[in-house]
Amino acid sequence: MIIVNLDVMMARRKMSLNELSKRVGITMANLSILKTGKTKAVRFSTLDAICRILDCTPGDILEYRPEIE
Repeated sequence: MIIVNLDVMMARRKMSLNELSKRVGITMANLSILKTGKTKAVRFSTLDAICRILDCTPGDILEYRPEIE
């Protein structure tokens, strides 16, 4: 299971969804889908831009947790 911690990084940087979407260059709707973990994929270019703007690494945003059966 992949956990998206984008909201945590945004809170740490005191950045709103609106500001991040403008700076990354994607719609608020698409960024919201990513933030809530409802996305099926993310482009490396988008992940790169988010990490650059939030001054973090992909591992700060995406976390892997094995599913317990």
